[in-house]
Amino acid sequence: MKSKDLFKHLGVLSISAAMVVSMVACSNSSDNATSTNEQNKGNNAEAAATADPLGAYKDGITVSMGRVTTSNPKLPEGDTYENNAYTRLVKDKLNVTIKDTFESKDEAYDRQVSLAIASGELPDMMRINSKSELQELVDNDLIEDLTDVYDQYATDNIKKIYDSFEGRALGNASVDGRLMALPATSVDSAPAMIWVRQDWLDTLGIKLDSDGSGGITLDELEATAKAFVDKDPGHTGKPVGIPFVNYLNSADYGSSSHTMSAIAGIYNAFPQYWLKGEDGNIVYGSTTEGTKEALGIMADWFKKGIIDPQFGTRTWDEITALLTNGQTGILFGPWHIPDWGLSAVKQMDSKAVFSAYALEDANGKVNVAHANPNGQFIVVRKGYEHPELAIKILNLFYDTLANDKNVETTMPEVAKYQKDAVDGSARPFNIEVLSATSLLDDYSDISRGAKDEISMDEVRTTESKNVIENVKNYMADPDKADVADWSKYHSRMKGVSLIDKLTKDNKFNWTTPAFSGSTESMKQSWANLAKLEQESFIKIITGAEPLSYFDTFVKNWKSQGGDQITKEIQAEQQ
Repeated sequence: MKSKDLFKHLGVLSISAAMVVSMVACSNSSDNATSTNEQNKGNNAEAAATADPLGAYKDGITVSMGRVTTSNPKLPEGDTYENNAYTRLVKDKLNVTIKDTFESKDEAYDRQVSLAIASGELPDMMRINSKSELQELVDNDLIEDLTDVYDQYATDNIKKIYDSFEGRALGNASVDGRLMALPATSVDSAPAMIWVRQDWLDTLGIKLDSDGSGGITLDELEATAKAFVDKDPGHTGKPVGIPFVNYLNSADYGSSSHTMSAIAGIYNAFPQYWLKGEDGNIVYGSTTEGTKEALGIMADWFKKGIIDPQFGTRTWDEITALLTNGQTGILFGPWHIPDWGLSAVKQMDSKAVFSAYALEDANGKVNVAHANPNGQFIVVRKGYEHPELAIKILNLFYDTLANDKNVETTMPEVAKYQKDAVDGSARPFNIEVLSATSLLDDYSDISRGAKDEISMDEVRTTESKNVIENVKNYMADPDKADVADWSKYHSRMKGVSLIDKLTKDNKFNWTTPAFSGSTESMKQSWANLAKLEQESFIKIITGAEPLSYFDTFVKNWKSQGGDQITKEIQAEQQ
């Protein structure tokens, strides 16, 4: 490991340097130690006495960050990730200036993080996207232990949010009982929905979900996709089938855009989730018979032209272009994809309207898995002078701002951002920290507020109040609604509404993942196993290999490290 080698090298230099220094300074060591101890006592006492969860720094400080960006943040002209309403809020409230060491999105950001870890040169704070990265940072002593500053500085509301996950959230960010990062939280946001151009359905006279259950069958979806390809309602002359990303699966419904999660769910299969099998043993979801059956459906659809013929080679931006160009009108995605993905379609086509559905199995059930603990964490560089600042930023954005019912008055610039649906990635921490029940709690406020069943004073959060205004604006004149009103109406009144309905109608069949972390063997073999899985699945779907090749994939996956990882997880469960 490069970073370990680096630290070994630095360790030799440090020891040599320390020997020289000790020869010079040994005569004063006793006095210095006494002085340092007294100073530390003084500092600790001062810190304990002044542990203000939102205290500003009198002389002002600067913090460097690694920032995760998005393709369409919708920042006002002139604003940047480094200088926007949210970073100016930090300056105003905490007297802290944010400087971005690097800004990137998707895989490019992950590469920036990997380079930072390998070099040992981290920004003061950054988001990391996996538990294995957290473990690597801890192993190399590169990040601060946040246990004490969290206890001292986190507000009661922040602690209440994390506690709503009954230890799973903070536990996921802890190593040997010490809190080493601030975790994002994962609210159950299943299922992976099917978003369909409703205006195209109306044009072609196709009726989906005639019983209003929210669920549709695989046959209904296939027939609709075929109609879209054959009849080209987008009038482009080059329609394509349903687009999928080449990695095909995600162990997180919140990242389920363009994946096969919903199709696998029909067979009660959960690729990339670690599950407990009927015999009590751990099994990797991508290797189950249910996943094989789902791949069989995908291969059949590819042959029929139901799936994008260039599947396996499209970039995310190319898939977005297919949607905005009107070449395809069906996609798989989470409830919130209208806010940051489908809104681009509305920008290009003012008539675009989507409806959300769930795929149901032969028994009319929608099979879903509870969210894994989130793999996103905020870490603080070892040696940064103000590790408590991470907690203060957390308090400011996920407690003070989130619960302020008068943001228009107290933080008007931020209020305008919220009203204009500027993407949350503009915040210093591009993570979500929400309580376990927040999604449906907020929807309850929004749906009742939009119908004037409750007053705005009864709505718990400013964001929900803003969404209610968006929803009302859209409902007043859908044809003339702006993009922000359109996207909020779609994500909440169609996306979350579907989750709410399926929950109340007891349509969900829930599975609880057995494991979501990392093991020792994963460090060496997981990347290769993931590549093997991706390449094997693409070959099967595109017909380069028959469906029976799945058995070869499973055999190879087990022999190339999968069996060892499974054993390690099994051992952890006992």
